[in-house]
Amino acid sequence: MILPIVAYGDPVLKKKGKEIPENYPELPALIENMFETMYGAYGVGLAAPQVGLAIRMFVIDPAPFAEDESISEEEKETLLNLKKVFINPQITEETGEEWAFNEGCLSIPDVREDVKRKPTISITYQDENFNTYTEEYSGLAARVIQHEYDHIEGILFTDKLSPFKRRLVKRKLENISKGKVRTEYRMRFPKLKKTK
Repeated sequence: MILPIVAYGDPVLKKKGKEIPENYPELPALIENMFETMYGAYGVGLAAPQVGLAIRMFVIDPAPFAEDESISEEEKETLLNLKKVFINPQITEETGEEWAFNEGCLSIPDVREDVKRKPTISITYQDENFNTYTEEYSGLAARVIQHEYDHIEGILFTDKLSPFKRRLVKRKLENISKGKVRTEYRMRFPKLKKTK
């Protein structure tokens, strides 16, 4: 089932997600719905807060990035095989020299900006069966994970912009929260005036 994606301005996007217990109700269905929602919106990642749930979980499938000509065969291989669920993740380390990449977000349609992040991360997380893993990711894979991880920490990529850049996108963000934006996927807008 495709879920509506929560738009910029909804308080759930600013909440720090709660840990998920093993008996979390309907978890397999939620994971399936989140993948379906992400693919339906042509996204490469989707975090639970983006479907209105302040819990520590996100799904990713960065395969579309593998079409980038400038990346190595090894990185392509990683991106093509990284369809994954991250439950209760904890980024334990971020290393290397920050690099900029143009990011967007399904909750903030039509806004794209360069965001600087460190290139390599170490992350501990659980899969859908609550097995625990600690893994290292670099490059675009790390970036997709960092972006979604920020969501469960209540951080949006626009929070990482300079004050000047934030001023430039302020009106766009305000319009998004009011539903004054066109998307090809279902969204839930916090400030949309209810018509009788």
